[in-house]
Amino acid sequence: MPRIRAFQGLRPSPELVSGVASVPYDAVDRDEASALADRLPNSLLRVDRAEIDLPPETDPCSEGVYQKALANFLLLQSKGALVRESKPCVYLYQQRIDGHVQTGLAAICHVGDYEEGAIKNPALPDPSKEAHRARLVETLCANTTPVILAYRDTPEIQALVQPVLVTAPLYRFRTPDEVEHTVWQIPGGEAFQEAFSKVPSCYVIDSQHRAAAAARVCREMRATHPHHSGTEDYNWFLCVLFPASQLQILPVHRVVKDLNGLSNQEFLKKISAVFRCKPTGTSAPKCPGEIQMYLGGSWFSLAPKPAPSGSNPAPTGPDAQLLQDLVLAPLLEIHDPASSKRIEFLSGPRSTMELTRWVDAGKAAVGFSLFPVSPDQLMAAADAGKQLPFKSTCFEPKLRSGLFIHTF
Repeated sequence: MPRIRAFQGLRPSPELVSGVASVPYDAVDRDEASALADRLPNSLLRVDRAEIDLPPETDPCSEGVYQKALANFLLLQSKGALVRESKPCVYLYQQRIDGHVQTGLAAICHVGDYEEGAIKNPALPDPSKEAHRARLVETLCANTTPVILAYRDTPEIQALVQPVLVTAPLYRFRTPDEVEHTVWQIPGGEAFQEAFSKVPSCYVIDSQHRAAAAARVCREMRATHPHHSGTEDYNWFLCVLFPASQLQILPVHRVVKDLNGLSNQEFLKKISAVFRCKPTGTSAPKCPGEIQMYLGGSWFSLAPKPAPSGSNPAPTGPDAQLLQDLVLAPLLEIHDPASSKRIEFLSGPRSTMELTRWVDAGKAAVGFSLFPVSPDQLMAAADAGKQLPFKSTCFEPKLRSGLFIHTF
């Protein structure tokens, strides 16, 4: 069973919270982070993306960036923008946008449960992001951005949540993307800890590289602490746990920069050998098993053809896996999307428009629009010991970083 625990961490002063809490570091590039943090001296982006306070040519993975992050982190504490809790707490974190409401529990989870499978990770982490994040966590001795976990809806946990929601919150603020963020502080959190002890499994929904980075840092700390017992704070990492029914998972689309030497017509012919391919006026797939392709200024609907009698069964699984098995690997020779420089991944509410812009501008030769993975698909794959393809899920709305920070 996954273990959760209250923690005596850092959090923003209530009067400064909107200027401290920031978009996740991996949701923006350097220029976007710099623009967002402009005139916000207390923004956590100055810790999570400390290169914005250094010359533009600075390598974001250089030692100077990590040391600048540490200096900025200590400065936020010394000036009172981040304050230490007086006692261990857990928190309810609710977001509202356009009628969608999701309420998660912020707590710390044990790395051992991640390593041993009680916290399941059904998607591969990005190796470069994992290494960079691990180095920052190790430098700060802190988790500034949570891992997002899902659990199957549990009446006992929901019964604990409802009474808290009618009490006065610790924070309530609205961000420029029209998301309302509300946080309730729960000292001790023993009742939640007991309720979660009955949950068989949790699932990493987003930020797979943060979970992998936490495990990496823990392994390194174990190796340097001869009296390691498993109870030290570095064995725990920051999470927000959501009931699966409340999750809003968006698709992650693919754009490929070239057609592996093929013309548009040659590529379309090869595609038509494995898919039922027909022109369409829509960019969004209507159901799982349908992939939309943007090529030469036109959209095409792709549905896998059944395997011929007597041949090997047709590939099955999430649409990203079908695309990988039937197109990316055999036709475009992209066998490892995580390391290939020929493919990019687009996610978020405006990602389909971005896909068409990439192709129309000549930045990519073809784009593929996918149907989103459902929470049930994700959890079922994890329970079966399977992993989703690289970059299969995108969680929206994004959680703000810096609302609660676990230190060790």
